[in-house]
Amino acid sequence: MLDPIIAFFQRVFSAIGRGVGLVVAWLLWPFLAAHGWYADRSWIIKGPIILILLILVAAYGQFVWRTQAWHGFDPEFAQAYKFNERKVAAGQPIAEKPGTCQNSAIVTTVADLTDTDVNQNAWISSTLLYKLGLFGVDWDNTPFFDNKASFQRGVNQVARRVAIELADNLGRVRGTSGINNDLQDARGNIQFDEGTWYFGTDPFGFKTPTPSYYRSAVESWRKFNSSLETCNAIFDARADNLIQLVDRTASDLGNTSDILRRRSEDFNAGWFDTRADDRFWFAYGQLYAQYAIFQAARADFIDVIRDRNLTAIWAETEKQLQAALKIQPAIISNGSEDGWIMPTHLATMGFYILRVRSNMVELRSVLDR
Repeated sequence: MLDPIIAFFQRVFSAIGRGVGLVVAWLLWPFLAAHGWYADRSWIIKGPIILILLILVAAYGQFVWRTQAWHGFDPEFAQAYKFNERKVAAGQPIAEKPGTCQNSAIVTTVADLTDTDVNQNAWISSTLLYKLGLFGVDWDNTPFFDNKASFQRGVNQVARRVAIELADNLGRVRGTSGINNDLQDARGNIQFDEGTWYFGTDPFGFKTPTPSYYRSAVESWRKFNSSLETCNAIFDARADNLIQLVDRTASDLGNTSDILRRRSEDFNAGWFDTRADDRFWFAYGQLYAQYAIFQAARADFIDVIRDRNLTAIWAETEKQLQAALKIQPAIISNGSEDGWIMPTHLATMGFYILRVRSNMVELRSVLDR
């Protein structure tokens, strides 16, 4: 009675085995054909081919290392500055050190964030192999090697916002002084295109790569802080400037939340959504940088925060940012919100972003009273 059943399953597994064998043979055929062709060639041809293969292996090995090794990554890195020990607002004279003014914690932080992106790490978005993609497919459209690039772009988005606020508002007395040259240079350099390599086609020719511009921005910020320490620059730590900084930061978070919402609603592919990871890590990079900037802003605007009784709500905002940064899944999933197999990391991150934004809106309303 069992013989027909056993024979049936034997035929099924035999067919599966033949199918797998055909697939493997199809995948290996180009390599076997290339090996046959290569074996019949002289060393005049073999030598350059080996050299090219070694160069490719070394280049892609470096690319994998650059994209997978995250140097200087620490959500709590701003704690090392001990901003909470500062007693004087940015730009104000330090009584214990005549002729010296307090430098800006915000400038220190944004300079170090950018330094980490382009000096401690390679700026992934402008590297050649990242721009070439996977057989011409943009790495952002694959589940591979794009997390660090997205994280860096999230950090850079915050740096760009801070650069604008520093040049237009914080680094000048409104209506009575011009824009500080160092802050203006930093703003221009940090706004440069994120994906420029040494050579390009639009326009055609050699170019200055993106990291060079960002390094120049770091130098300009540090030069400004040196001038501030010698009381030769201005940091206008007024309440209305803090309002604008908080307001525009909240607006940026609102945009990111909307991007996450639309992706979460329109592409419930779970672990198979190839764009979920770069959306998540961009948002994470944004929160990572904003957490550090908010700790710095508390030091720079210490008088405003104390006078407006903002200490508690400011601490709560930092606490919400800190909580969001604890979400670090190994694999990003964009599942349905009512799903039970695949998690929904985008919706979770969006929830935390809205909590942070809600605190920022409350901060702004108190400041605006």
